[in-house]
Amino acid sequence: MSPDEALDGTVAEAAFLVRSRQLSPVALTEASLARLETTGKSLNAVATLMRERALEEARTAEREIASGRYRGPLHGIPYGAKDLLATKGVPTGWGARPLQGQTFDEDATVIRRLREAGAVLVAKLAMIELAGGLGYNTPSASSSGATRNPWDRTRWSCGSSSGSGSSTAAALVGFAIGSETWGSILCPSAFGGVTGLRPTYGLVPRTGAMALSWTMDKIGPMARSAEDCRLVLGAIAGHDPADPSSLPEPVGSDRSAAPPPSDARGYRIGVVRPAFGKIYDREVEAAFEEAVRAVSSLGATVSDAKLPDLPFDETAILIITVEGAAAFEPLITSGRVRELVEPGAKWAGDAARSISAVDYVRAMQARRLIQLALGEMFEKYDLLISPTMPILAAPLADSLEKAFSYADPVGSGGNLAGLPALSMPCGFSKAGLPIGLQVVGRPLDEARILTLGRLYQENTEWHRRRPPQESPKPS
Repeated sequence: MSPDEALDGTVAEAAFLVRSRQLSPVALTEASLARLETTGKSLNAVATLMRERALEEARTAEREIASGRYRGPLHGIPYGAKDLLATKGVPTGWGARPLQGQTFDEDATVIRRLREAGAVLVAKLAMIELAGGLGYNTPSASSSGATRNPWDRTRWSCGSSSGSGSSTAAALVGFAIGSETWGSILCPSAFGGVTGLRPTYGLVPRTGAMALSWTMDKIGPMARSAEDCRLVLGAIAGHDPADPSSLPEPVGSDRSAAPPPSDARGYRIGVVRPAFGKIYDREVEAAFEEAVRAVSSLGATVSDAKLPDLPFDETAILIITVEGAAAFEPLITSGRVRELVEPGAKWAGDAARSISAVDYVRAMQARRLIQLALGEMFEKYDLLISPTMPILAAPLADSLEKAFSYADPVGSGGNLAGLPALSMPCGFSKAGLPIGLQVVGRPLDEARILTLGRLYQENTEWHRRRPPQESPKPS
């Protein structure tokens, strides 16, 4: 298999070839760098290309594997990281103009752990400025401009992890690391037709990552299969003494040595259907209903579920607004916030700082009620499924206020409660745009979520589709 063919496949497939020395990590890395330099730039998906460091890491991986020192399934696999993760000596600009050229003296814990696993960091990937921490209403709210969707370049790849989603979808990297406070792993996964995992809050340490919302930020993998997400999670999860919010529990997917189940018998799955209407896409509805039937055929007990009537979105908005203003206070008070691309973000910090402590405390009280209510749902269900996004990829020309003019209680509630979730492709529109299926579970139940994802993908082919290759420009 050629390096380009390996890039188009999964991490698990490439890992087998690397370990058996049928595929050179150097050749695979060179193929990834070539795609990032061409397609990556045309998609506005790349913040910083790391050619020299990547090739050095790839050569090291090749020597180690040749000498019998194989570190595991990520050894020699090229990946990209969202540009809010500190990388020693390499610019980490958080997608923001006033912070371009910012560097750090140490790698983020996630970057260090992936290096220890033998993964090859090829690029820092584009993102919305400050991960949208001061708000944004246009896909172009980034120092690198709007990241394009490889399935249709007139559309957005979505979320603050837009570069990670686009790079994974276009197979520029083996996998990517994104972050989510509310939707920024799951949305680009859905719009890009890839598989993305939002881990339980605190399962993956955030040391060295830009803080937006201390009580809601999460870091997770975006890849081309649920199995790939499991492999990456195994490398990056686990307690970090430098991060007080990181959990002491072991990685959920590695708790048992029992063989993985061959079906979903015993799983109680609740189906959360949005009120499909004029602001929801009927093609999403049709693909989702087909996915529900496919999940049911795996042996799971499937029944309708209804979320409690609580202020999910309003609570999440207030908490993120207040905590974002605190996180970016130095930028706000210095006046450098005026250098941001998004017009509203230049003044959002001042407005956010006017929110009272009483309102913040009330929002945290509402959050506790949401956590308890969702906990009660998981006494009846093991997993919840819903459309990841009720719409298709948004046009770049649309304001986000227009494109996302709907409630998102599964997304806001799941993030408020720190619940893990997986998005995986479950169909395509007539125009060839991906549609995502979301699976949500209890805290630290990544193993069950990823098992359902694996079973679904063993019985479907949606995750195998790739966007059309960019046509070469005439010389």
